[in-house]
Amino acid sequence: MEAKVRLCRPDDLDAVYEICLLTGDAGSDASHLYADPLLPGHLYAAPYVTLEPEHAFVLEDEAGVCGYVVGALDTRDFRRRMIELWLPPLQAKLPLPNPDREAWTAADHIYHQVHFPRQEYPEWLDVFPSHLHIDLLPRAQRQGHGRAMMERFLGMIARAGSPGVHLGLDPRNDGARAFYRALGFNDFDAGTEGSVRMVRPLP
Repeated sequence: MEAKVRLCRPDDLDAVYEICLLTGDAGSDASHLYADPLLPGHLYAAPYVTLEPEHAFVLEDEAGVCGYVVGALDTRDFRRRMIELWLPPLQAKLPLPNPDREAWTAADHIYHQVHFPRQEYPEWLDVFPSHLHIDLLPRAQRQGHGRAMMERFLGMIARAGSPGVHLGLDPRNDGARAFYRALGFNDFDAGTEGSVRMVRPLP
């Protein structure tokens, strides 16, 4: 299908939530992991659309929005705004994680990040201060759309002065790792919650 990349609009938010869920299990449908289908989007997609819309893009084809790339120019600043503005309403309505960490579900991992957000900022953020999330539905994959979206996002943050970008991915997602490597990203270290961190200098 022919598709175009454009800036995300507020009325795209429902589609962004849905795409986040349908790609949330190492790139596959995560619907079976969450009784609340909005949970993954609460952390990994919607706050970017709301707090940093100038760096949020969607991919739209004839059937509707089928992908997005969202991110933050300055991770430190974004996390501060997320903690101050985005998380309090979620903390008021979402439960605490199971006290037995060994019994945590996917939902418990999100509850933990909502109620106990990380506030440490490692020194490597000076070199790779920006970060991003990209997800595409299967109908939009393997057609060059992902590369086009990444080039649009990376070009924008490079022009805004960012010296580098980082991202996290599920180590089971071999396809995503190969995709990022083809775009110049390299493995950096272990991320959080079992993820792998990759980085790329800019431009």
